[in-house]
Amino acid sequence: MDNIDSSCEPTGNSVVEITQSNIDSTIASNELVFINFYTGWCSFSRLLMPIYHDAADEVMKAGYDTGKVVVGKVDCDKEHEIASRFNITKYPTLQLFRNGSPTKKEYRGQRSVKAITEFIKYQLMDPVIQFNHLKELQNLSENKRHIIGYMDRRDQPEYDVFRRAAASLKDESCLFYVGFGEVSQQIRPPGQPIVVFRNDKTSVEPDETYHGSLLNYDELHAWMEPKCIPLVREITLENAEKFTEEGLPFLILFHHPSDTESVKKYKEIVSTELESEKQNINFLTGDGVKFEHPMNHLKKSVSDLPLIAIDSYRHMFLFPEYKNIEKPGKLKQFLQDFYSGKLSRDLHLKPEEINVMPKRNTKNIQSTIEAIRNGVVEITGSNIDYVLANYELVLIVYYCEGDPASARLLHTFDNVAREIKDARISYGELALGKVDCVKEDAIRNRFQQYDTSYLYSYELYPTVKLFTNGLLSKHGCRCK
Repeated sequence: MDNIDSSCEPTGNSVVEITQSNIDSTIASNELVFINFYTGWCSFSRLLMPIYHDAADEVMKAGYDTGKVVVGKVDCDKEHEIASRFNITKYPTLQLFRNGSPTKKEYRGQRSVKAITEFIKYQLMDPVIQFNHLKELQNLSENKRHIIGYMDRRDQPEYDVFRRAAASLKDESCLFYVGFGEVSQQIRPPGQPIVVFRNDKTSVEPDETYHGSLLNYDELHAWMEPKCIPLVREITLENAEKFTEEGLPFLILFHHPSDTESVKKYKEIVSTELESEKQNINFLTGDGVKFEHPMNHLKKSVSDLPLIAIDSYRHMFLFPEYKNIEKPGKLKQFLQDFYSGKLSRDLHLKPEEINVMPKRNTKNIQSTIEAIRNGVVEITGSNIDYVLANYELVLIVYYCEGDPASARLLHTFDNVAREIKDARISYGELALGKVDCVKEDAIRNRFQQYDTSYLYSYELYPTVKLFTNGLLSKHGCRCK
């Protein structure tokens, strides 16, 4: 195995070598830790290393206080446990840790000294805006959510906890403000700092004062997070990619920018009827004027606003009659029809073809989505409809438990799934699945009822089949 060239090693001590013996103490004692997970045999790791060292030098030159930031690296050839713990499967991987926990996404920006340096410095910026007069708070946008701190002074520990919690949510839906000393004394009891949440004008939730400990980061963060990541969020041209990366389909209310009543009504219905679906779908609102182009795919325009649609990344499905939004259960049934594949079948098939379809299952949707996102999903009678209806390509291994050939192919299939996971394929494009043919014989029987052109072959294990847009492809491959 090749080692990293000595010229790639740091000339100073800007980059900390992270090992099993110091990883926990490092991420626990520093507000921000940026780690390069690398291997000696990876050419991309070797190319990045000198760039990474130079970026670390630039960050250290800024003179941040002790405990503020560490730039580190993990040799995954030596530190297998660390790589496994954080699910590192490709190299190099650049991962940010904040307040002791990894952030949701790895760093995917440009791999240059300037870009990495600017990214780390941006993450270290204080997101809390100081106000000097209470009247400034009267001018805050009613379209935004705000969390406001009223403190004695900047160097008190309660403010440091507030600032760190705000930093972890800086890219979400909240803006953060703070007032110190006399400017905040009219709002808070003497010597007692407080934090207040102020909602936006379209929200159905009330404003709220935090009653927990301002010295407990976890407690404060747990209170702030659902307020900054609400059940219904706004999609814009600037943040659309962020929502796409979350990997869930969208239920979107398109509305005129001056129409706040439809937004309120939508939020109320989602809150009362659909909260249990939040792990399966993203609830969003969008400016229908700015998003007129996607509405054209629905043959709708600004004059048709407001309207509701599901965006599965492959297709958009229009909620038939917007006025029915207020009828209990209508919007929930729309989602169930999407999960079951009914919306897709109605879009693609003729009425006489739809009538012969068996009843579809809609159970275990969230566990199915997570399994597809993370690797190979076990296909059963309770999730096969959802998978075939909502993924453009579905590659399935039909196997027999205990069969050596099946075991070998499933191992290979798992490795393929890990490679595909790194490719950042969007929701709805591809799913990898496996069917235990002993347990799931009913799947074959059910499909033969209406797909007689290509019958499944179970004589030989394992067999690999490809489905395209819900139908069995002629171009699947059989592995004997």
